Amino acid sequence: MAIRNLRYEGDPILKKKSREVEVIDEKIQILIDDMIETMHKYNGVGLAAVQVGILKRVIVIDLYDDNGPIAMINPVIIETSGEVETEEGCLSFPNKFAKVIRPQNVTADFLDREGNTIRVKAKDLLAQAICHEVDHLNGEVFTEKMIPGTLEYIEPEENN
Repeated sequence: MAIRNLRYEGDPILKKKSREVEVIDEKIQILIDDMIETMHKYNGVGLAAVQVGILKRVIVIDLYDDNGPIAMINPVIIETSGEVETEEGCLSFPNKFAKVIRPQNVTADFLDREGNTIRVKAKDLLAQAICHEVDHLNGEVFTEKMIPGTLEYIEPEENN
């Protein structure tokens, strides 16, 4: 496994739409493992392949609970309900946070890393993470969805 280079605000790749994964091969498995490692290194909750420069419809999410990280290949949100105002950040926008409106509940279909079709009914943070990462796959970033006037920059803490 390897830490991948993150793409940051202003990188044109973040505005591109990702392509569906046709074959779940060894390259996709390595990509997933690298994305999980990269997400963990930067303490992220989610990461889309486009954020490491790969225009494939692959996302990883880890809520740091007993379920561990999940990989979602070709995720499609098929239903949403409810609405919640929440604060978001993004590994591609370091130290920036803003309030956004997200669905409280999301139903999504995806392929797992073995190619099985999975349907997940997610709520709260998992629903938010799925929406945020699927937005990335569609070339959208959270600052485009933020409630105007809520963007904050938090100075990183100095390491002693």
